[in-house]
Amino acid sequence: MLPDDWHLTEDADDFLARAGDFLRSRPGPHVMQLTWAERVRTRGADAVGAGVPVFGVLERAGEVHGTFYRLPARGVGLSPLTPAQADALAARLAALGHLLPSVSADHATATAFAEAWRRHTGAAASLRDTRLRLYRLGTLTPPEPPPPGRGRVLGDDDLEQVVHWCGAFARAVGEDVTVDAASWPRTRYADKRYTLWETPDGTGVSIAGLNPLIGGQIQVDIVYTPPHLRGRGYAAAVTAEVSRAALAAGARDVVLFADLANPTSNALYQRLGYRPLTDWAAYDFTYGHADAAPDTR
Repeated sequence: MLPDDWHLTEDADDFLARAGDFLRSRPGPHVMQLTWAERVRTRGADAVGAGVPVFGVLERAGEVHGTFYRLPARGVGLSPLTPAQADALAARLAALGHLLPSVSADHATATAFAEAWRRHTGAAASLRDTRLRLYRLGTLTPPEPPPPGRGRVLGDDDLEQVVHWCGAFARAVGEDVTVDAASWPRTRYADKRYTLWETPDGTGVSIAGLNPLIGGQIQVDIVYTPPHLRGRGYAAAVTAEVSRAALAAGARDVVLFADLANPTSNALYQRLGYRPLTDWAAYDFTYGHADAAPDTR
């Protein structure tokens, strides 16, 4: 596998034309590739803020073997790769002068790339404490009985409420992003459809979001209940509600990520019928010289 086997492009349409069939053949492990390519294709610069995203396809003899995306200031996200494929990509990006802040992928791929990046650039790699597990829905098993209340799909008139809930979620998970009315169109939250679980008196107690249908798959993202309202079944109810909505919208696969450090949420999703697909990891890179700040191209 040679570094030059990686074809790089700044055009999301070109990327999807080359790699779309490959990504859709295994939409679960490729969920982040599909999501970000479609987000950039449909929203353009608003999807990533300043800078230009880069996409890559590993091709040999007309056959696609792997992909990556590089977002400004976000590092690189990879499809599942062998160590040799990851090494070829690291060599290519290093030769082009990229100084990556991080890598994220399934655990084996992220680890292989982090080791290859160290060899080619001298960067030190540190595994993030937050480890994720990707789940795929099998047979949906809603909670019985559900907690009192109902799920309500939020619309355009509910933007202020959506911004509030997404901002609370972002703070809870430590995401370095501003979520307010002004920044909303440029956030990753803007292209989702949200359902709020409301108690019988109309009080919102838990929210869940759905990404658009892409490649026959929908990702549940986000799920959030304020700490003082947890343990009452609200998260299970709203997750079941959006999972049912995803299936009704035609999704063949429904996936979501869960923090492995939170056994409660992992158990909840498994009770609803979600089954482990793969573990996810991210490594942050540091460089030995002061002028080597990661670029944001």
